[in-house]
Amino acid sequence: MNNLLISPERFTNRIDDFGFEFIAFENRKLAAGEMFRAATGSSELGIVLLGGVCSVTSTAGTFRSFGKRLNVFAGLPYTLYLPIATEFELTAETPCDISFCYCRAEERHPARLVSPEEVTVEIRGGGNATRQINHMIRPSFAAHRLLVCEVYTPSGNWSSYPPHKHDVHNPPDEVDLEEIYYYRIDRPEGYAIQRVYTSDRRLDATLTVRDGEMVLIPEGYHPVVAAHGYNVYYLNVLAGSARSMAASDDPACAWVRQTWSNQDPRLPLVK
Repeated sequence: MNNLLISPERFTNRIDDFGFEFIAFENRKLAAGEMFRAATGSSELGIVLLGGVCSVTSTAGTFRSFGKRLNVFAGLPYTLYLPIATEFELTAETPCDISFCYCRAEERHPARLVSPEEVTVEIRGGGNATRQINHMIRPSFAAHRLLVCEVYTPSGNWSSYPPHKHDVHNPPDEVDLEEIYYYRIDRPEGYAIQRVYTSDRRLDATLTVRDGEMVLIPEGYHPVVAAHGYNVYYLNVLAGSARSMAASDDPACAWVRQTWSNQDPRLPLVK
């Protein structure tokens, strides 16, 4: 994986697995009244409504008229989980912006719609490393491997900090997870900076990420900073050796946790 920064063209209106073992991803923007039909096959699927209202009929159940926020900066998400071997038809009732988070699976679990009221909102970190995490498909959720959450990083703040990694199966301290960061910025000219590196610097990339782009995290530490003046959103999709988000800090930076005395009062950014 020499190219960690992925342009939207690769995953807009088609599934791309980016060379990962488990994760695949697709984003679709549908006009009101437009329909999309597909099947999950050998993957479980998390459908995250970034914006709009839609209905889904499937061989695992029917879910009508869900969605509320206009975009990711306008409220908490609806997320629909569909199991393996499920055929589905999605109808956009308003213009919709939808992410399809696929994960290879062997176990079948019940379909379930996670409403905004069921989303757990966590304010994590401290100082200018405070961020908001919306947990939708958590380790306790009835799924095989798929994990999904959203992260909001206010203007000028750091996220995924201290830098952490999850590329070794050593539970309960750390598990081996593939991960993607799918970005949205609250203004079109905005950007974030993400670094992806291993301790031996075999992998050491610093990326400028703009609205609609994606960063792949196959291994290593992966901190983010939002450019001053721009609030940054990213959708995290993870899967790997265990249903856990256990990670380990970069030992060189772990000390900064002890310096945090308060959290950024701008958070939560969305409610």
